[in-house]
Amino acid sequence: MNVILLGPPGAGKGTQAQRLEERRGLKHLSTGDMLRAAAASGSAIGREIKGIMDRGALVPDEVIVRMIADRIGEPDCAQGVLLDGFPRTVGQAEALDGILSQRGLKLDRVIQLTVDNDAVVDRIGGRFSCKACGTGYHDRYRPTAKAGICDKCGGTEFLRRSDDQPETVRARLEAYERQTAPLLPYYQARGVLREVDGMASIDDVTKQMDRLLSAA
Repeated sequence: MNVILLGPPGAGKGTQAQRLEERRGLKHLSTGDMLRAAAASGSAIGREIKGIMDRGALVPDEVIVRMIADRIGEPDCAQGVLLDGFPRTVGQAEALDGILSQRGLKLDRVIQLTVDNDAVVDRIGGRFSCKACGTGYHDRYRPTAKAGICDKCGGTEFLRRSDDQPETVRARLEAYERQTAPLLPYYQARGVLREVDGMASIDDVTKQMDRLLSAA
């Protein structure tokens, strides 16, 4: 089974992808993680990607498509893949169709996690982590037991990602919506697009996704 997971930053894609990997044997392929791994691998395409990233340039579609095509062909993807962060454009979607077709495969489901943007800003904007051990917290939903002290290691220094600032999160959400909007009618026309309420509890989202994949 081959699945695309769509959803803006903070929609919970990473959590659900991990669960689907465990429950259904699908290999989670995150484009961001793949680009970083390729750049560090020393392979021919990895050296090409590293050079592009080192220049601060965007990795072109043609290179990303080649990377995806190579990765899908590896043995650990034999049971199917869960794509996260690809495709981002209709051109990439068409390229993915070609990759799957060449291997005698098909796309079974595109699942869109729908969320409330204000809630996502709140969810992401309050995140911080311990500088020493990396344990994650949230101002409202998961504060430290004692103010200013990490529950796990007792550290007193914390970090907040610059791209987790509320105004930055809103810009990321708007960019995602602009980028993803053309994909929705593309996959709707093919009958594979389904929506899941990403604002439900983690377990409820997992149950919704299980039902959709079981019906594929």
